[in-house]
Amino acid sequence: MRAMLNSAACFTGHRRIPKTEYEHVKHKLEKTISQLVGQGVLRYLNGAARGFDTLAAHVVLMAREDNPAIKLVMALPCINQDERWDETDKETYSVLLGQADEIIYVSEQPYFDGCMKARNQYLIDNSGTCVAYMKRGRSGTSQTVRLAREHGLTVINLAEG
Repeated sequence: MRAMLNSAACFTGHRRIPKTEYEHVKHKLEKTISQLVGQGVLRYLNGAARGFDTLAAHVVLMAREDNPAIKLVMALPCINQDERWDETDKETYSVLLGQADEIIYVSEQPYFDGCMKARNQYLIDNSGTCVAYMKRGRSGTSQTVRLAREHGLTVINLAEG
């Protein structure tokens, strides 16, 4: 089981990446995924949220063009995650789901209090590495990073250094 988890990574990050940091974060993400692929990590679990998750999904899909063994798994917290999103974000979400290798609904219920936490737990339970973009200590991202560390995952925070 541990070997399987070591071949999977998940993402967690803030919904907003400052425009002044976006290209830098994207470059670090590309480099990190390339290094992970070199270590045999081919399965990437993504919570499909706006912001960092969306960027990470795009970078994984770009990497998959060069290496078809790479798999993008969208782990959705509920059946209507995008219900309150604007049309542009809904379109991006739909495109990413259409390009995913697998879609997992952590809950097949509509949004409910706690579904994001359950999704984050799923990401951690099924990964050996957590790639994060965490700048603030009090957020859903920080809770997920703390959970990852408690479960012994390797945590790579792209907001550091």
